[in-house]
Amino acid sequence: MTPCSVHRLAERALLCSVPPPASLDVQRRIWAMAQRAAEWRGVVDAVPGMNNLTVVFGPDADPEALERNLKLAWASGEARAATGKLVEIPVRYGGEYGPDLAEVAAHTGLSVQEVVRRHSEGEYVVYFLGFQPGFAYLGGMSPSLATPRRREPRLSVPAGSVGIGGEQTGIYPAAAPGGWQLIGHTASELFLADRDPPSLFAPGDTVRFVVEEVLP
Repeated sequence: MTPCSVHRLAERALLCSVPPPASLDVQRRIWAMAQRAAEWRGVVDAVPGMNNLTVVFGPDADPEALERNLKLAWASGEARAATGKLVEIPVRYGGEYGPDLAEVAAHTGLSVQEVVRRHSEGEYVVYFLGFQPGFAYLGGMSPSLATPRRREPRLSVPAGSVGIGGEQTGIYPAAAPGGWQLIGHTASELFLADRDPPSLFAPGDTVRFVVEEVLP
C-alpha cells in the first residue's frame, strides 16, 4: 500500500499526499478522508486535491493527533464512491469557439470529427476543484486525445472555454491566462457567487459534454 506523507503546509494546516499517478481509486480515498477529517476536533476545513488532502485547523486542535488521524484514515483504505450529480455541458466545438481543435487533431492523428466524438463520448469524474473558483479537474479523458499545452500560453482565455492540457480536459470558469489547447466553448456558468452552491461542480460529480455544433 502506498503510504500517505503528512507535513505542515502552514502554521495551521497539514497536507497529506501520496505520489502519482492520479487515479479515481486514489481520489475516492481522498474524498473519504475529507469527509472524516471534517468531523475531527479543531478542523476548520478539509480540501481535497489531486492525490492529496489539505486540513486546515484552528487554535484548539492538536496537530500531532491530526497527523496520526490522517495516516490512520489513509491506511484504513476507506473510499467514497463517485455518487455526485450528473452535469451535462453543451459545447460548440471548433471555429472561433475552439481555435486549437485542428491542432489537437493533427497532434493525435485523428480527424476533427473523431476528436469531437471521442471527447463528447467520454464520461468524466470531478476529482477536485482548483486553479479558479469552480474549475473542475476531470478524470476520464481518452488517452488518445492527450495533447501537450501550448508553447506560448494565451494572455486571456475566454470564460467557458473547453480545453485539453496534457492528459486532462477542463473548462475555464472565468477569463484568465492559460496554455491549454482550446477545442470548444460552453455557455454554462460554472461559478456564480450568489448561487447556492456557487460552483456548478463538486468532487464526485459526473460530467458529460454534449455536442451543440461543430464549426470548421
